[in-house]
Amino acid sequence: MKRGAGFGTAALALALAAGGGYWLGQRPQAGHGMTDSAQVAASVGPAVRKPLYYRNPMGLPDTSPVPKKDPMGMDYIPVYAGEAEEPSSAAGAIRISTEKVQKLGVRTEPAELRSLDRSLRVAGRVEIDERRSFTISPKFEGYVERLHVNVTGQPVAKGQPLFEVYSPELVSAQREYQIAAQGVEALKDAGAEAQAGMRQLAESSLARLRNWDIPEDEIRALARSGASRRTLGFRSPVSGVIIEKKAVQGMRFMPGEVLYQVADLSSVWVLADVFEQDIGQVRIGGPARVRINAYPDKIFEGRISYVYPTLNAENRTVPVRVELPNPGQLLKPAMFAQLELPVGVGRQVLAVPDSALIDSGTRQIVLVARGEGRFEPREVKPGARGTHHVEILDGLRAGEQVVVAANFLIDAESNLKAAISGFGAGQGSSPAQQSGPQKTAGHKAEGTVDGLDAKEGTVSFSHGPVASLNWPAMTMEFKVANPSLLKALKPGERVGIEFVERQPGEWVITTVTPAGAHAGH
Repeated sequence: MKRGAGFGTAALALALAAGGGYWLGQRPQAGHGMTDSAQVAASVGPAVRKPLYYRNPMGLPDTSPVPKKDPMGMDYIPVYAGEAEEPSSAAGAIRISTEKVQKLGVRTEPAELRSLDRSLRVAGRVEIDERRSFTISPKFEGYVERLHVNVTGQPVAKGQPLFEVYSPELVSAQREYQIAAQGVEALKDAGAEAQAGMRQLAESSLARLRNWDIPEDEIRALARSGASRRTLGFRSPVSGVIIEKKAVQGMRFMPGEVLYQVADLSSVWVLADVFEQDIGQVRIGGPARVRINAYPDKIFEGRISYVYPTLNAENRTVPVRVELPNPGQLLKPAMFAQLELPVGVGRQVLAVPDSALIDSGTRQIVLVARGEGRFEPREVKPGARGTHHVEILDGLRAGEQVVVAANFLIDAESNLKAAISGFGAGQGSSPAQQSGPQKTAGHKAEGTVDGLDAKEGTVSFSHGPVASLNWPAMTMEFKVANPSLLKALKPGERVGIEFVERQPGEWVITTVTPAGAHAGH
């Protein structure tokens, strides 16, 4: 009996030792945020809850009802019921410590009703006002006898002589008019029929001279003197600048040949090329601000005077005309211009700053601040865009605070992509993960650079274990957030890195430090 009792006592002691060893092996280590008293309380508290399922440790959309490992040998992370959210928080809510929020420089603004101010920025060019451009082309054959203006670009006044011509046709026409005028005078005592016939001949000769654009004062002088002139002068029809001169002294010209072109540059056009999708917002009479590279400190104000009815099929743009006064003739034809055409919506719409919108390519998200370091990623439907704000058609209410600064840093800090992907799945993390390092998407590792690909912006990196992700030591490929980070990496060099998950399965290095710099973090 004693022997049997001794054997039973030994068996009981062995069972207690095994149970105690198991308990000691499973309890959290000191320094991980749990005191000894808390450990004891946890050991005698409620039974361990059963996970709902297990999610992929790399953030991929893959779950398992039982524990398993991914192809890289990492354990899937358990997900428990109701642990990711408080009763007042929405699915996929993000929690960041107040200290971290201040460090990131998070700033919020309310969504509010406002009129969107928007401007179209388009390229254009300075053109001559077609209504202020004139050509001088005689309607008869002749010769350039003398030039009074002999330089392209020379300014001229209205009525200023440009050149003189000799034409046998002109001399003949003058002579016919003189003979007819003398006949009218000689037949003033003749019968009415004879006087009418001679008067009609004189008027016909005079009309011929007028049809040739002979100045009226020249015709009156001809009528007074009764003597024909060998040459006839042509004058500028407008005050402006000679922009083209083909006349050469002594040359022969034919009817309709352009000898001079004069343009009044006191007012010019700016033709802007507005893209097809924006032309519906442009209105005649709307304001326009024009900048010219030659005068970066000047802004020329004008108004839209015409929207052309045709579209350029090559670049899918519609010309829009803006009229500008041109004092001092600063604006030269053919200058390039940058135009700003305000096209505000006018009505009050719900809008947020454009920096609040995160566009993933398939959906648009804003971060709604819920207080106490909690942020809810909210899918919204954007509408019209203004200069600094964007209209929100659905998904947001007036007065709700949205993150307008550091929202992309929150994305990196709290693995926003995983939260968004879990909208419909109800995925979450355990309280230990919320308070521990696994809630953070900014992870640290040390290792050796194996190789670089500058063209692709990737790094092959052999790193040690990553506690925040439960990763073992391995070699994997990372991308870099900025090409300049490649300069800090050399093959064979041992460094410390900080990296985030930009999208599921894509790990991006954001910081490179000398090896050992992460110690103590």
